[in-house]
Amino acid sequence: MINFEEELEKYEPSPNVEQVEDLVNNNNLTDLTDIVRELISEAKVSVSL
Repeated sequence: MINFEEELEKYEPSPNVEQVEDLVNNNNLTDLTDIVRELISEAKVSVSL
């Protein structure tokens, strides 16, 4: 049988995952919310013209 406690002790996170996490957290990435806000802002400007 698998000894889960023993396996958990051996676990080491992949360095690639940590690198990706750092890149994502340290970059200003545009997400869907940013895009929607920009579209609403542009729509308000065009309506007021």
